[in-house]
Amino acid sequence: MIRHTSRKSLKSSLTMPLTWGAAQVVDLVDRLLFPLQRVLGVRRMAYVFVLPNLLIFGIFILFPTLLNFYYAVTGGVKLFPRERPFVGLENFRRLFDCQNFFDPNTCREDLFARAVMNTTGYVIFWVVLLVVISMLTALALNGNIKGRGFFRSVFFFPVLLSPIVVALIWKWMLQENGLVNAVLLGVGLQKISFLTNAGWSMFWVIFISVWAQMGFYTLILLAGLQAIPGEVYEAGKIDGADHVSAFWYITLPLLMPSMLVVLVLSLIRGVQVFDVVFAFTGGGPGTATLYLVQYIYNNGFASAVKNYGLAAAASVTMGLVLIILTLIQLRLGRER
Repeated sequence: MIRHTSRKSLKSSLTMPLTWGAAQVVDLVDRLLFPLQRVLGVRRMAYVFVLPNLLIFGIFILFPTLLNFYYAVTGGVKLFPRERPFVGLENFRRLFDCQNFFDPNTCREDLFARAVMNTTGYVIFWVVLLVVISMLTALALNGNIKGRGFFRSVFFFPVLLSPIVVALIWKWMLQENGLVNAVLLGVGLQKISFLTNAGWSMFWVIFISVWAQMGFYTLILLAGLQAIPGEVYEAGKIDGADHVSAFWYITLPLLMPSMLVVLVLSLIRGVQVFDVVFAFTGGGPGTATLYLVQYIYNNGFASAVKNYGLAAAASVTMGLVLIILTLIQLRLGRER
């Protein structure tokens, strides 16, 4: 903080290596903040620096969240809140009005039930594959291999790409006359309808998502592996531990904090999957790759008759489920 006794010395130390224009900026900031500090005191100045971030958080996150709750308990097709009638929990009742939750055809809002089932299956397979592949990749990159820095960059590179770009590239390769089918024809095999077959579409959505995101989670696990002291492994070797025993009884327990972060982040990312699927399959064929966020988007923006209340109720439900699952994971991690 800028104190009265050291104001001149601090200003001179700040402006010494700066250009004339930068020095003027520093002087202006000093003139603005010093009187404010005299009024508020040194300790309260922290709130002044945090205030811009709180304003951004309130305007772009907190306010839309509260507005979303309001839309979830109102009906009609009007966009402005004052024109929407209050309907209470009717939107939630419509979402969960089912005779058999495992049969979407018996549900009043069958597309929502189908989206829930698809999202559940996607999250299970995606999280398991992502954690296993990221763990194996991190173990390999943590070893003493040639070109280790190069391979670390290669595995992280897909994370830097836009998800839409990734989806469009893979869609170009997997379409009917795409690169993959051209290779299959070249080796004497038949074409495969990857984008019009429900099973293949689900497989490729999971595969592409893992390929595009695994670099980020590999980096987290790699940082956790590098934080494990080498002396622990040396002590394990003295006690007769082989590579498998060292992994199960040394690496895995000490890596649990990083693993918990990966599980929580991947679970949230899996439930919120949208961009890759939107550009790759659009939720098709049929409803084979229709997920929760896609369902919310369709009701709130894509359909001819907008149902903002139903979309808001679905998003509130998804948010509550995410909070519950995250708390359960954190509780289990803390107990472990």
